[in-house]
Amino acid sequence: MTLIRAVPAARYTHEEFRDTALSAALRIAVFDCDGTLWNGDAGVGFMTWSMEAGLLSRDASDWIDARHRLYRQGRVSELEICGEMVQVYAGLREDELRRAAARYFTAHVEAQIFPEMHRLVAELRSAGTEIWAVSSTNSWVIEEGMRRFGVGPDRVLAAAVRVKDGLISSDLIDVPTDEGKAEALRRVGIDSPDAVFGNSIHDAAMLEMGQRAFPVNPTPALAEMAAQRGWAVFYPESVLADHPR
Repeated sequence: MTLIRAVPAARYTHEEFRDTALSAALRIAVFDCDGTLWNGDAGVGFMTWSMEAGLLSRDASDWIDARHRLYRQGRVSELEICGEMVQVYAGLREDELRRAAARYFTAHVEAQIFPEMHRLVAELRSAGTEIWAVSSTNSWVIEEGMRRFGVGPDRVLAAAVRVKDGLISSDLIDVPTDEGKAEALRRVGIDSPDAVFGNSIHDAAMLEMGQRAFPVNPTPALAEMAAQRGWAVFYPESVLADHPR
């Protein structure tokens, strides 16, 4: 029996990636954030930092930590955990959370921004492209992060709860993950963005709705999907060594 080895997805060089994105005259470009614009998972990072910094009570910390362990075991869904990682802050003041998100992002995420992606977003904005960010991480962290890219909160679709009289509630507004990312875009009138950039299988639905799909720093599952779809992938320089050909 002869085994047929799967052909990996084609790879963009930095120059090819930039030239392809910029030559397309994009009107609307959509970006995932964690793993796509910066390395790592800022949502999990902020949760852990919140517990260590004493922002969350012991009971809340123990609860979300237990829920996240169940998630890693496959016993809690992606949708559930992403919602719960926002709901856990219920009862805190939103202005306090925004200040905490700013401190966290500056100390732990800012240095992880991919320079190639920062430059690309800046060039696209200069060319008149409308930039949107879609993420299952909480809106406080994502809005803080997107300020570094010149993108305001009105163009951020992230996991969010209602805020009443300045206090965070547990009433979920949205948790954009998997098909929910595509649904979030449709709700703001974006049915077929010119380009979508994402790094994980949870971005698959919105990558497929784009006229062009750009897997960036893809997880193994997304890299496999990219090969099947004929999408070229891009690895920023800082993670390239982790992905030998």
